Amino acid sequence: MNARFSKILLAWGLSVAAAIACAAPAAAQTIPGQSNGTSQQDESARAGIRATIQHYFQGHATGDPSHFRKAFLPTAHVEIIRDGKFTSWTLDEYCALFKGTPAADESSRVRSIDFVDVSNNTAIAKVTLDYPKLVFTDYFLLLKIGDEWKIANKIASNRPKDTGKQ
Repeated sequence: MNARFSKILLAWGLSVAAAIACAAPAAAQTIPGQSNGTSQQDESARAGIRATIQHYFQGHATGDPSHFRKAFLPTAHVEIIRDGKFTSWTLDEYCALFKGTPAADESSRVRSIDFVDVSNNTAIAKVTLDYPKLVFTDYFLLLKIGDEWKIANKIASNRPKDTGKQ
């Protein structure tokens, strides 16, 4: 290949790469509490979703299932691999797991919203529940029903926490 042809090919390749980079959308990163250039409508949606997730967090913090009923659609399902087996609960079955009192180690538990992604009247959210012995990762599918956001379904995973103790 002669030097002139190589330079033409290199210039063509660079221009194609530049065109692709300019045309490709930037990776969306949504951070709770930051606008990232989103519209007022998106911020309003995020605030509604955060309020729904706070009901969910309150259910865990208090053990009171009425908070879950505020967060979830009545038709929601919660699914997880538990003790190596697929487990699926209706909302009623999930709520029955909570007896109305906080866990003994509640003061050591930390819950956070990792991200929220909104598209019109649907959204996804990822939350982390960091407990003394386990870390749960929950993914929610949410729908806007009227003026409220509700969790339509939840999938979760958990892993033992590396406490450094033997």
